[in-house]
This record gives sequence, C-alpha cells and structure tokens, in this order.
Amino acid sequence: MNVPIDRKYSETHEWFLAENDVVTMGITQFAADELTDITYVELPEVGRRVEVGDAIGEVESVKATSELFTAVPGTIVEVNALLVERPEILNDDAFEEGWIARIRTDAAGALNALMAAKEYRAFVRSSS
Repeated sequence: MNVPIDRKYSETHEWFLAENDVVTMGITQFAADELTDITYVELPEVGRRVEVGDAIGEVESVKATSELFTAVPGTIVEVNALLVERPEILNDDAFEEGWIARIRTDAAGALNALMAAKEYRAFVRSSS
C-alpha cells in the first residue's frame, strides 16, 4: 500500500501535507480504492473559513458517497478544479495530481494529532 511518509493521515482517510502556512489535502489511495470508480467530487468554496473536523466537500463513486473532513483550521485558498471534469484522477493518482484543496492556516500544529505514514498503515490493516 502506497502511503507517502511526507504527510499526515486522518482516521477518515484524508491526507494532509504542510508547506509553510498552506496545507494541501486529499484522500488516500486506500480510500480511493475502497470507493472504486469515483464519479464526482464536490469541492469546497475558495475563501471559505473552516475549522478542524468540518465537512468541506464530498467524493461520490459508483459504490458510496464520502464526506471530506479537514484537520486544520483556516481558509480555503485553492481547489483542484481539474477534479470537476476528471474525478477519476483520484483513483489514478490520489497522492499527487488528485489533491483536493489547499488551506491557509495559522495552526499547522493541529496536524500533530494525526497519524504518520507508519501509524496509518497499521490503522488500515487493523480496520480491514
């Protein structure tokens, strides 16, 4: 299972990558594989203020709909508009081209409460 070590992971299968005061988020490859064929992504609105635990969008597939939850407070500064036309990118490249949103935060330390790659791998194995 591909789990990059440069980011943090939530129990709801989102990943978060901090770069200075901007945190990029997406769903894990495990989540994308579980959803199977992703058909639609509801992106958050740029400029929206979010708090830890807020649902900021949805990912729909032929199998299920899953909400997207943020792990950092801040303001949505960018979304991956490519996902509107090509949501299947999440199935193909969830960790790079399939990023979902970027959040400008003054509390990137909130990510310390999340799992590192090794912990996330163990979490997935134990919940399967």
